[in-house]
This record gives sequence, C-alpha cells and structure tokens, in this order.
Amino acid sequence: MTVKPFDFRQQLQQGCSGLGIVLDAEAVERLFLYFTELTRWNRKINLIAKGTSEAEILENHFLDSLTLLPLLGNSENTHLLDVGSGAGLPGLVCKAARPEITVTLLEPRLKRVSFLRHVIRTLNLSEARVLVARVEDEVLLPSSPVFTHITSRAVTDIAEFLGMVSRLCDQRTTVICMKGPKWREELQTMQKLSPAISLRHVLTLERELPFSGASRALLTFSC
Repeated sequence: MTVKPFDFRQQLQQGCSGLGIVLDAEAVERLFLYFTELTRWNRKINLIAKGTSEAEILENHFLDSLTLLPLLGNSENTHLLDVGSGAGLPGLVCKAARPEITVTLLEPRLKRVSFLRHVIRTLNLSEARVLVARVEDEVLLPSSPVFTHITSRAVTDIAEFLGMVSRLCDQRTTVICMKGPKWREELQTMQKLSPAISLRHVLTLERELPFSGASRALLTFSC
C-alpha cells in the first residue's frame, strides 16, 4: 500500500475551512514556506518537540494559532503582542495569514530570535518586529499601551499572565488567553484567588481543532 505524501497546502485549507477561516492563495503560500523553514530549522535547534509529525505541526501549531484570527480582524490598526513567541506561535502565524496587521514578538532566547527574524525576512513581512526581552522589561516595553491585542501560548497560568501584561493595557486592549478543555476550572481559580486583577473576563470562544477534535478555548479579557 502506497502512503500518500503529506500535502500541507491542502490540509491547511481543509483545516481552515473546518474552522470557518478563509485564506487567500498568497497566505497559503506564506504559511507553507513558514512550515518548511520551521521543520528545517527544528532539526538543528529546539523550536517545537522533536518527533512531532507534519500533521501534528499543522494542527497543533498552525491551525491552533489561526483560531485567533476571528478575534483580531484584518484592520491595519491591529497591533498584536505575542509574549514568549518561541517559534512565532501564534503571533507570526497570524501575521503570515493577515499581513496587514502589526505584530510584536517578545522572545528572550537568541536562537529562536534568529529563527523569527529569518522567517520575517523570508516571507518579506513588514510591520513585524522581534524584541529580545521578557514582558517584565520596562525599558523595551514601557507602560504606555500601544497594543490592541496581547496573547501568549507560553504562559499557562491565567492570573500570572494577566498580572504580567496589565500594565500594557488600556480600554482599547484585548488580552487573549489560549486554553485547553480545563479552562473553566482555571478561570474560576483565577477569579477566586486573584480578585484584585484589573482585567475582567469578557467572553470565551470555544473551538474544536478540525482533525483531532481537540478542545480549545480563547478567553478574552479587557479593562
């Protein structure tokens, strides 16, 4: 029996269709090139877990990141801060899909910074910058809000994340926490143990990843 080669473009479009996301042909090509560079670089440096299959990379990293798009819109006024961006997930994936938005990728690890800057150059993306810093750095990230959206896949605790980014928020800022199926318990714990946090839960968008059916939730917070 012949095993059919993995077709990233076809699987990406099929997965996006299942999520109700529309990508133009140029976005598909940018994401394919991104995927190609990610898999190539991952052989040398630890960007994502070794042994992750191509199908898992597509769904767990690219499609999962793209679930943010309905909350970002496609306005040129959108400015997304991705805290602890790592391999560019989710911020740079969203930028590749919607190049009109502005993204700032915050990443302290130099090897990953090199990868992010390489992808930005390779995809010829403008209005995308990488800051070699942590979110606590008040020199590179002063407390003067410029971001319309802030997110992270690197921080697991809701209360910890909201506490770290609250100084960067004003009434125009939406903070998005990307969570799994236990989001209700995490939200209840945060509201019970951290009542002084200034950001308040606004809504939750629940999704299922299209191939595995894995549960995802996007929790939004604002001032």
